[in-house]
Amino acid sequence: MAAPSREREDAVPLQNRVDPFGAIHATPERALFTGNRGVIHDPATKTLLSRRWTTKAWIVCALAHPGGGRREPMGRNGPAGGAGWTELFFLDEVTALAAGHRPCFYCRRAAALSFRACFAAGNGMAAASAPAMDDILHRQRLAAGGTARTLSRAGLAAPPDGAVIEAGGLAHALRRGRALPWRFCGYGDPQPLPAGARLVTPPATVAALAAGFEPVWHPSAT
Repeated sequence: MAAPSREREDAVPLQNRVDPFGAIHATPERALFTGNRGVIHDPATKTLLSRRWTTKAWIVCALAHPGGGRREPMGRNGPAGGAGWTELFFLDEVTALAAGHRPCFYCRRAAALSFRACFAAGNGMAAASAPAMDDILHRQRLAAGGTARTLSRAGLAAPPDGAVIEAGGLAHALRRGRALPWRFCGYGDPQPLPAGARLVTPPATVAALAAGFEPVWHPSAT
């Protein structure tokens, strides 16, 4: 669930931008989506705690909350002045999926229902509940200790559009048989597929993409 979150353009960036590997950075670039992993910040200092999640339910949300209202990023947004959940921000949905997040059933219900159906179909499940998806994804998230699968050049042809790979230490999103270099400000020019790479997006999410889930891309990907 997400309410609109705004930071002053001239403010010092907070450590709340997520890269495809699931790491959290301080950078001023804007984002298309927000989301959370529970409460992982100190509202007094607006800094991250040592933990990087308090729940397996890592979600990606709309910037605008359906019920309106506004949140102060890393502020006291919880009941009785508590921290509330920690707002994280993603370049686009492709980035959020690579980091191991899934669409929120509250503020992005249509996307969440589509993802759940594709997740079940792609992973050979009769049905996929939110807790079941979270359990599977949590074992595969790189930021939670998962291991990236190495892909050969031939294997690079298998992942669907929207999957993210790592080559030479850099993240690239796959689209139309090309690799788009990922940056916080957007994607670079399409490049030929590298000779070898590692799969960054959790395999279960890759299966959902292959089964037909269509993530939202940053405009630079076009």
